[in-house]
Amino acid sequence: MSKRIAGAALIAACSMLTLSTPAFASAELAKQKNCLACHASDKKLVGPGYKDVAAKYKADKNAPVTLAKKIREGGVGVWGQIPMPANPQVSEQEAQALSKWVLSM
Repeated sequence: MSKRIAGAALIAACSMLTLSTPAFASAELAKQKNCLACHASDKKLVGPGYKDVAAKYKADKNAPVTLAKKIREGGVGVWGQIPMPANPQVSEQEAQALSKWVLSM
């Protein structure tokens, strides 16, 4: 019986590690790409907080694509008149990862 409990605990621990790794990796990517200079997870800095972005786009099934495009190309008007600059140094794959991470908040 204790082998089953230990096995279940190991599976649970591995699942948690697997589930948290992309979020951690995306947080690190956001830091590397300087996203955190203008955004925070839970409050407005220069741009909106990530939780606010996730809430705004919650029902939009095209949100991952829309946000990935905004990350790379920039934009203005959705959150006010302060523009989000283009980030061409962020690859398409990185933009998709960041978009999915933000929407998971």
